[in-house]
Amino acid sequence: MALIPATILTGFLGSGKTTLLNRILREPHGMKIAVIENEFGEENIDNEILVQESNEQIVEMSNGCICCTVRGDLIAGLSQLAQKRRDGVVQFDRVVIETTGLANPGPVAQTFFMDEEIGVSYLLDGVITVVDASQAMQQLDRFEEAQRQIGFADRMLLSKTDLVSPESVHTLEARLKKINPRAPIMRSEFGKAPIDEILDIRGFNLNEKLEIDPDFLKADDHDHACDEHCAHDHDHHGRDQAHGDDHAHGHAHGHGHAHGGHTDNISAFVFRSERPFDPGKLEEFIGGLVQTFGPRMLRYKGVLWLDGATRKVIFQGVHQTMGSDLGSPWGQSEQRGSKIVFIGQNLPKEVFTQGLTQCLA
Repeated sequence: MALIPATILTGFLGSGKTTLLNRILREPHGMKIAVIENEFGEENIDNEILVQESNEQIVEMSNGCICCTVRGDLIAGLSQLAQKRRDGVVQFDRVVIETTGLANPGPVAQTFFMDEEIGVSYLLDGVITVVDASQAMQQLDRFEEAQRQIGFADRMLLSKTDLVSPESVHTLEARLKKINPRAPIMRSEFGKAPIDEILDIRGFNLNEKLEIDPDFLKADDHDHACDEHCAHDHDHHGRDQAHGDDHAHGHAHGHGHAHGGHTDNISAFVFRSERPFDPGKLEEFIGGLVQTFGPRMLRYKGVLWLDGATRKVIFQGVHQTMGSDLGSPWGQSEQRGSKIVFIGQNLPKEVFTQGLTQCLA
């Protein structure tokens, strides 16, 4: 039986993720979606879309979808749903997990890799983060959970943009891109968003499409001057042939350029090289990074050129959980090289980039 695609829907309190979820459930998309919520009730799923009032854990919707209440163990809830599906008790095509507004999506994502029973039943498709344009700047300043939700995102949906000026939206988008350059940002007013931009995005699949915002890379390809009002120090270490993106900011300092001096503990940087990696050295170094900094490494993903290899190697990870696979062969005229993006909490960029440089053949 094919794996069940699962989507994690997250976003800070009041961002509009429940509005989005309600719209998804009402859409005539022909899919039967199982919704897992931490808190189920009138405040989350509107009563009019329910077939009946029920205190049971699994409630059927009027459009054939189902809603599952999980107040404790997510693994138990997912396992129960999968078993009921196998037994023919319920029918659904995919799962959407709506986290609470203060949730860290990391442990939820890890569930799909750490538990064997879940791993043989489900495929994590992606993390969708809804961002309230009118409140996000303050939330990012005050709450680490808000930064984590951005850092884990495969897609970001910007809501309530009508409540703020275009300049404020632009400033927020710049900040979001600095925290997570690999996740595209879309606008979503009143829960409106193309269903194919939310489901089946394959954000967690190992593939060669390493999405990194081009403006992020462009900004890091040259040193930009810091005027007298710039409050943070730039790191100019190691901009040699291996560190094409070493100027991706030590974001744990201030973000004077991107958003007026706000400080984000969660940030991103990119490592690129046009020299191949020594496979043995790289494996040992990445293993050490994961062991040492794993809890602070939210997402990392890369396309690698290994010395002597005729095919690309694709890898990605969440915290201490990492996987890799062979990609397509390198083309005869294709420029070979490696590109890795790291998103995490106060990661020592210099340690990562210098260590990776030492792993080059």
